[in-house]
Amino acid sequence: GAYFEPTEPGNRPALRDKNIAKMFSFPRGPKRQEVTEKANEELNGLVALLESQGVTVRRPEKHNFGLSVKTPFFEVENQYCAVCPRDVMITFGNEILEATMSRRSRFFEYLPYRKLVYEYWHKDPDMIWNAAPKPTMQNAMYREDFWECPMEDRFESMHDFEFCVTQDEVIFDAADCSRFGRDIFVQESMTTNRAGIRWLKRHLEPRGFRVHDIHFPLDIFPSHIDCTFVPLAPGVVLVNPDRPIKEGEEKLFMDNGWQFIEAPLPTSTDDEMPMFCQSSKWLAMNVLSISPKKVICEEQEHPLHELLDKHGFEVYPIPFRNVFEFGGSLHCATWDIHRTGTCEDYFPKLNYTPVTAS
Repeated sequence: GAYFEPTEPGNRPALRDKNIAKMFSFPRGPKRQEVTEKANEELNGLVALLESQGVTVRRPEKHNFGLSVKTPFFEVENQYCAVCPRDVMITFGNEILEATMSRRSRFFEYLPYRKLVYEYWHKDPDMIWNAAPKPTMQNAMYREDFWECPMEDRFESMHDFEFCVTQDEVIFDAADCSRFGRDIFVQESMTTNRAGIRWLKRHLEPRGFRVHDIHFPLDIFPSHIDCTFVPLAPGVVLVNPDRPIKEGEEKLFMDNGWQFIEAPLPTSTDDEMPMFCQSSKWLAMNVLSISPKKVICEEQEHPLHELLDKHGFEVYPIPFRNVFEFGGSLHCATWDIHRTGTCEDYFPKLNYTPVTAS
């Protein structure tokens, strides 16, 4: 079963209600069975909807997240959960890549998917399977002073893009990557550093991909791009009005005919999110596109449904708020292994310099 994420150098989980947080610490140990069951009901509902649309759905193996993790460099009391494969695994054409991950409690989170990946590898001789180098996650890999930094100082230094991980080791979560055909946009964040982006460039460029770093300065606690910058269809990106793209980085999109659609305010405030949820209200943006015209959304986000409908999308609303406590919403909870079509070039007007030539 799922466990509460422990406090560690790369993560300081906190109670949503600040008044309660003054009296109680963040829980430890397993999540309540009824909470897990409600989330599983909603995950099963997503499976049923996907299958009704002709999608083949596979599920991860069960894993004992209550086991502690000990390596030569760190020890952590328990692990987390397997609700968000998008954080851990990513597909690039015929390649499945396991991310490094950035938090100790998620070091072995690839294991629930390992049997499935082996199955694909055995069946398909053309499949490429890679795992990025595991970081040490030793204390020196983190900037613990990050958590004590006053908010005014964070805003003053927001264009430095220095967060809780240092820049020496290769670090990236798969969910900081967003795929636009042969172009991959990777967000610098608390879970992905510049060395991680360089590694992705060196790894993917020889296969014909182009890797771009992307930034959202007003997001001072960035973690995963899919609540900030979400491609809906060729030429259309759903963007977060609270987290605009860094000035100048939008030019590549505008030069190639892309349209930015601002997401409406979510129906919940940050304070109204589930008590133990560590994500913001912008999980409302974490939608799943299953075709260029079909988008699955959380059922309560009516303003978003109306916006997408106005832009010609067919919206499939389903309940998913009980999953929020487990770290994500509809996009986070899925990992697309195979899609029809070919790898398109959506940025023909692009002057790209490979990392090996820079």
